[in-house]
Amino acid sequence: MSDAETGTSEALPAPTAVAVLEYLAQALVANPDEVRVEVDDSDGLTFNVSVADGDMGRVIGKRGRVANAIRDVSRAAAAKDGETGVSIEFVD
Repeated sequence: MSDAETGTSEALPAPTAVAVLEYLAQALVANPDEVRVEVDDSDGLTFNVSVADGDMGRVIGKRGRVANAIRDVSRAAAAKDGETGVSIEFVD
């Protein structure tokens, strides 16, 4: 996701984590063009991941295992960027 997509001119916090989230989500879904990662840093750093309606099950997985794995890898990428306490939410 570029700064132009978010509508801001500021640099994104944790750019590595954003890239990792986009890559993982796009690799899992049937409609990779529908994947969106929005950054909300108003109350801690939160990444809101949205996918096409039919792809949400693929991203969440059985008992949320895929979602938890995505969260773990993304938090590690955010830590590399110096960010801690990162939250990843999957939204409709």
